[in-house]
Amino acid sequence: MEVEIDPGYAGDLPAREAWSALAADPSSQLVDVRTAAEWAFVGIPDLSAAGRDVRLVEWQSFPSGTANPDFAEKAGRILHEAGAGLDTPILFLCRSGGRSRAAAIAMTKARWTRAYNIIGGFEGDLDDERHRGGRNGWKSSGLPWLQT
Repeated sequence: MEVEIDPGYAGDLPAREAWSALAADPSSQLVDVRTAAEWAFVGIPDLSAAGRDVRLVEWQSFPSGTANPDFAEKAGRILHEAGAGLDTPILFLCRSGGRSRAAAIAMTKARWTRAYNIIGGFEGDLDDERHRGGRNGWKSSGLPWLQT
């Protein structure tokens, strides 16, 4: 008998499922937890077709990698200002799914009941040549994104 272990958050979604969830539920929110440098130099998801904006809240600071001690408070405030409640679906995104998983767990501990991690993140896992962007994730799934 296989026992399912509670991951400490609502679960994982591949990028295409995350996009479908965002498109289907106008109350759902996307929070990109990468660093400001990543947003500026790599790009961000473009949610204009879904009629909303991505929320940007760093999980860690660049270049130190120091964890943001106020993450849950700041993300919660930004989400409440966007009209989200504790039962709103919140989808978290990072480069490849590690920081966003930690963010989903932190927000679940802060009583957000539908915090999801987008597996593969924005750039995806490394391929055989140790490059990102071709194996999985937001960009390789052909989902909308932009650079500034």
